[in-house]
Amino acid sequence: MVLKLRHLEVFNAVFETGSISNAALRLNLTQPAVSIALGNLEEELGFRLFHRKRGFFAPTGEALQLRGEVTQGLMALGRVEKRADEIRRGSARGLSLATNGALSMNFLPRVITEFQSLHPGTPIELRVHSSRQIADWTASGQIDIGLIDSPVPVAGLKASIFAMECVCIMRQDDELASRDVITPVCLADRELIGINGDHALDRQLNQMMFEVGLPLHYRAFSYYYAIARNMVAAGGGLAIIDPINAKAELADGVIWRPFAPLILHETVMISSRDHPAAEVREQMQDFVQQSIAPFTLPGG
Repeated sequence: MVLKLRHLEVFNAVFETGSISNAALRLNLTQPAVSIALGNLEEELGFRLFHRKRGFFAPTGEALQLRGEVTQGLMALGRVEKRADEIRRGSARGLSLATNGALSMNFLPRVITEFQSLHPGTPIELRVHSSRQIADWTASGQIDIGLIDSPVPVAGLKASIFAMECVCIMRQDDELASRDVITPVCLADRELIGINGDHALDRQLNQMMFEVGLPLHYRAFSYYYAIARNMVAAGGGLAIIDPINAKAELADGVIWRPFAPLILHETVMISSRDHPAAEVREQMQDFVQQSIAPFTLPGG
């Protein structure tokens, strides 16, 4: 099987635009050229990629399965071209960071801005993806620094673990705002915003409530801590989240209180063992560690 870059570009354009004519306009090709390239790709693969009906091209099940790999391939090529251009221009001092979301809204934007004020002329790319994907990218050298949830799902990575004590957030006019500490008993008959139902935090809270014989009443699940805070701010109930997002000063009417017993969140900073560390990467790792230290447990 011989696949060409043009094959992938044509597949992607037809997938996204739904027609040969629109794909041709996007790629600056003639319609016959797009049709021929698509036909050659289907012949190489040995299966059809699109259902053709009245000029609209709907992806087949096989195309849907292939789509992710094609997208990743084109993105990887784009990164190669970008890095080659940086090297050619003598500006390949940039950094790439990725996080699974916990630190992407109320932490890394500020950290990146402060770092760039100390290191002007350092371009920084921030991506948000799953912990597993970030670990794969970091191990292969596509990402300089990853910030993910523990445990680390890929071998061959350097890892620094930051353990944090989660807290309870609520609106400032909530009846629990007068309490110094929130306990599982306080959550009885209250509606909560969970993370995803099977997050490490959710599991810890579920176990605590089980031990005191009280049910949990989830109103919604948010996936990201920052989104859970936004939902609480909108009147969505209570949430247990990490201290970085909980203690951010956002003027949104949300306050935090300690929660006991301890619910732990662990963020892991990862980098590749096999790819040499540029000085700027080490500087950023040190800066992230200093910035996150105030939120971590002693020795964490």
